[in-house]
Amino acid sequence: MNIAVVGGSGFIGTRLAENLKSDGVEFFIVDKIRSNVFPEKTLISDVRNLETLKTCLQGADTIVNLAAEHRDDVSPVSLYQDVNVKGAVNICKIAEYLEINHIIFTSSVAVYGFAPPYTDEEGELNPFNEYGRTKMEAEKVYRSWAENHPERHLAIIRPTVVFGEGNRGNVYNLFRQIAGRKFLFVGSGKNHKAMAYVGNVAAFLIQTINSAELEGTWNYVDTPIPDMNELVSSVRMKLGLGKGTGIRIPAIVGILGGIVFDVTAKLSRKKFSISRIRIRKFLSDSSFSADRIKETGFTPPFNLQESLDKVLKYEFMNRDEKNAEE
Repeated sequence: MNIAVVGGSGFIGTRLAENLKSDGVEFFIVDKIRSNVFPEKTLISDVRNLETLKTCLQGADTIVNLAAEHRDDVSPVSLYQDVNVKGAVNICKIAEYLEINHIIFTSSVAVYGFAPPYTDEEGELNPFNEYGRTKMEAEKVYRSWAENHPERHLAIIRPTVVFGEGNRGNVYNLFRQIAGRKFLFVGSGKNHKAMAYVGNVAAFLIQTINSAELEGTWNYVDTPIPDMNELVSSVRMKLGLGKGTGIRIPAIVGILGGIVFDVTAKLSRKKFSISRIRIRKFLSDSSFSADRIKETGFTPPFNLQESLDKVLKYEFMNRDEKNAEE
């Protein structure tokens, strides 16, 4: 078995590669950026470049595609289509040409948009942004590839927001604001926030790699899913900032503030960490169902609270030790 991890220089890809190495599985990384952890195993190619991608993927038995444009503020917007959809088209063309019959694609719960609580894999797809739309379109590309030949196996995994040590995404930004005492709690906090620890996502990817017959679509969510009051209170307690959620403002005030930042960003051509869509995301309920994963027999190696504590300790509670080492 030889695994091609496309986009493997990134956050999830690095953890997956570490797990593959630990398990003694042969793998290589295909990415437009050389991996800091596995430079000797990295082949340089952009998923938009069909010819270099074809060369790099030779010898693979399985393709795991983690490559994506995913930030809220990607510019130009056409990059979402070029990387997420056209990249999927290229990978499927090459898989067909090289007779690679096993593809694992990491999509996203963003394909559901602002979905009802505990939406499962059969829920309506209604993305609200280009990231979600292009992930949805990419899923269609991969399904078309799989349906064209009975020997092809496809697994689509839709993780919720992924966090972990070293990541600089939305969960880290929330923790950083709380740790820096710059966090203002918006809304009632009764909305739930689904999250996924990178170690658990990588472990489920390993399971799908090891079983080509493990086909289908899965939401990936770590449980139990906390509401925002529980999450913020837990983080504050762990960081020694006291009980409760701290300063709280009404939802309407937060939304209006996001609009002000949007207008300011447009006029000044600067990017801000606060926007209307990010406030709306904070206020939304993102409690997705992941019951289908249980049917595969998968058990996450890390529980959610332990994972949160590990990340908080790594990022915000060991700074003195890190600085001393440096």
